[in-house]
Amino acid sequence: IASQAGIEDVRAELLPGDKLSVIESLVEKYGSVAMVGDGVNDAPALKAADVGFAMGSGSRVAREASDVVIVDDNFTSTVSAIRWGRSVFENLRKFIQFQLTVNVVALSLTFLAAVFGFGTPLTAVQLLWVNLIMDSFAALALALEPPSDRLFEQPPHGRSETLISRQMWLNIMVTAACMLAVLLLVLVASDSFGLSEPGDIYRNTFLFNTFVWMQVFNAVNAR
Repeated sequence: IASQAGIEDVRAELLPGDKLSVIESLVEKYGSVAMVGDGVNDAPALKAADVGFAMGSGSRVAREASDVVIVDDNFTSTVSAIRWGRSVFENLRKFIQFQLTVNVVALSLTFLAAVFGFGTPLTAVQLLWVNLIMDSFAALALALEPPSDRLFEQPPHGRSETLISRQMWLNIMVTAACMLAVLLLVLVASDSFGLSEPGDIYRNTFLFNTFVWMQVFNAVNAR
């Protein structure tokens, strides 16, 4: 039985009840446990584990009790499954951080511009363009990033771990604050170039392009 602290115990030819008690003890101690089995006697433990792996050539009972069936009967496929699982989780977090940063900046800019008399610097069509064009390609870029072995350097994610971590909230707030400061500076500095009217198309176009380019760097930062 391997754990984060190393190999603690080795047992062979356990009864189904013994396997189940081992899994329950590990769940109580570590929170999340995965198990690989192929026989009928493995079914109770596979069902009790958080993730049960069954061999494709194993018994039907074991396959039905498990969560994942390894069709090629290769133990190394579990490593690939873990790698892809962690990759999907991390890629989802990357896109969420990117998207929330975009939304926080857009909403804050629209609100502050209206409060301080700058009108509506970002029109509905511009915001729609950002969401349909830019965010779509950014989502594909972040979500389709292939997995790497660096994912195994991370500790396992607990069952109660939130999708948006504290570090992600910190990244979102700091990045959004920096981007918002630049955009507000563009609004204020527009007076120096004679672009002070609330509906000035040149000022709003320059502001929109600044906003879009910052989202490109935001995507790189989220990655």
